[in-house]
Amino acid sequence: MWPGDSIDNLPVQPPSGLDDMDNDHYADSVSSSSPSDSPAASSPLTSPDLSEDGFDIDRSPSPLGGREQEAGSPKFTLVIGGLGYIGSHTVLELLREGHNVIIVDNLSNSYQTILDSIKTLTAKHCKANGRRMPLIHFHRLDYRSRSMRFLIESYTDLVMSIDGSGRQRMTYQSRIEGVIHFAAYKSVEESIRRPLQYYQNNVCGLVSLLQQLDKYNIHNFIFSSSATVYGSKANTGEPLRESDLIHHAEERVDESTGERIVTQPSAVGLSCPYARTKYFSEAILADVAAANPAWRIVALRYFNPVGCDPSGLLGENPRGEATNLYPVLTQVLTGQRERLNVFGTDWATRDGTAVRDYIHVLDVARGHISALGWNGDRGGTGFRAFNLGSGTGTTVLEAVRSLEAASKRTVSLDWAGRRPGDVGVCVASTERASKELGWSPRESVAQCASDLWNFVERTLGLQQQQQQQQQSVKV
Repeated sequence: MWPGDSIDNLPVQPPSGLDDMDNDHYADSVSSSSPSDSPAASSPLTSPDLSEDGFDIDRSPSPLGGREQEAGSPKFTLVIGGLGYIGSHTVLELLREGHNVIIVDNLSNSYQTILDSIKTLTAKHCKANGRRMPLIHFHRLDYRSRSMRFLIESYTDLVMSIDGSGRQRMTYQSRIEGVIHFAAYKSVEESIRRPLQYYQNNVCGLVSLLQQLDKYNIHNFIFSSSATVYGSKANTGEPLRESDLIHHAEERVDESTGERIVTQPSAVGLSCPYARTKYFSEAILADVAAANPAWRIVALRYFNPVGCDPSGLLGENPRGEATNLYPVLTQVLTGQRERLNVFGTDWATRDGTAVRDYIHVLDVARGHISALGWNGDRGGTGFRAFNLGSGTGTTVLEAVRSLEAASKRTVSLDWAGRRPGDVGVCVASTERASKELGWSPRESVAQCASDLWNFVERTLGLQQQQQQQQQSVKV
C-alpha cells in the first residue's frame, strides 16, 4: 500500500487545523485564480475539488516577461505546504534570496490566489533589484500520495559515479537541494478529537516522506516543529532552551565544578496528541540522522508566529476556524466575533494576563533560510533543534493594545478564568539560533500588529468589491 492510499476513508471535509495537506490527489494548477478560490468565496471547511492523479504542474512564464533560467540543471528548494501561512512567507523569502522553489500544496487549508500573490511580490522585488526571476514550480498534491514519488523522481538525474572499490556505478543525483516540511495538522483542540488522523498525517506521513527522500539522496531537511514539545517544562517561567528537550543523551561540563554531566532524554507534560506528534517526529528525525551521517536535519521550534508581509498581499487566512490570539483579535475588530475571552487575570505577570513569545512570520521565514545552510554541529550529529521566537514576552493585554493601536479601534474583552493546562509564561531562548545559525529576529510586536492590520484592511476591501460586483450583476 502506498502512503496516502488509506486516506480515501477519511471524512470528505478536511480537519480544520491543517497546515496544508489532506486530499490524496494530484492535479495541475494555473496561475490565474477563479472566484471560487478566493478567501471571500470559499467555505472554511471545504477544500476545492481535485482531479484524478496526473503529472502536470504550473511552470508559467516569469511575470517579468523574460525567459526563465535555462542554463544547466537548476537546483530547487522543495517546500511542502508552501501556500499556507508560514509556508507562503517562507517561499517568498526564498525567492527574494534567489532560490528556485518547488511548492507542494493541495489547497485544503489555503488558496490558489496565494500563488499569484507570491509571484507578484517576487517579480516586484526582482525588478527593483535588477535580478532575474527565480523558477517557481507548483504541484497540487498530498505529500502522502503516490504522486509524491513521481514528483521527486522528475527532479532527479542518473549520473555515473565511482564507488569505494573503483568501479563505475549509476546513482541518483537530485536537483532538490533542500526540503522544508510544513505539512502537519496543527490544531491542539482538534488533535484531541481526531488523534488517529493527526498521527497518520504528522507521523506516518513524515516517515514515508523521509523514505522517499533517502532513496533519491535528498538529505537536507528542515522540519516545522513547535514549542509544545517542551510540555510542562514551560511552567518554570524561565526562557525555554533547546537543551530542555533532547532526543539522545547529551554530555556537558559544569562550569563551576568541571564535572562532566550526562543529560538523558525525557518528555514531560505533553498535553495533547498534536504536541506528541511533534515530539515523536523530532525523535524520528534525530534517530535517522544518527543512523546515517549523510543527513542534515534541523527542527525549528516555533513559538507564536504573527503578522504578515508588509505588502498586505500575504497573511494568515486559513479555511478553518481561527484559534490563535491575533487572528481572533482581528475577528473581534471586524465584527465577526463580539468579544475576546481573556483566560486568567491572576498570573504572576506585569498585568496579570499570560505572557507569550510573539514573533513576526517574516522572521520565522528567514530562520528557515538560515537553517538550510546548517552543516552539522560540533559534536558530529546531523540533527539539531533551534527555537524561533523573539526572546521576549508579551502579555495578552499588551497584544490587545498593539492591535488596537494599529487599527485605531477598541477590542471588547470578557474576563475568564484560567483554562486547564495553561501556563503563565512561555518565552524562547534564542541564544543557540543566534550563535549557530547567525539568525536573530528583526521585527517588533508593534510591526507585527501593523502588518497584520494592513492585510486585514486589504482583505476586507477586496471582499466589499466582490459583494458590490455580485450585487450589480443581479441588478
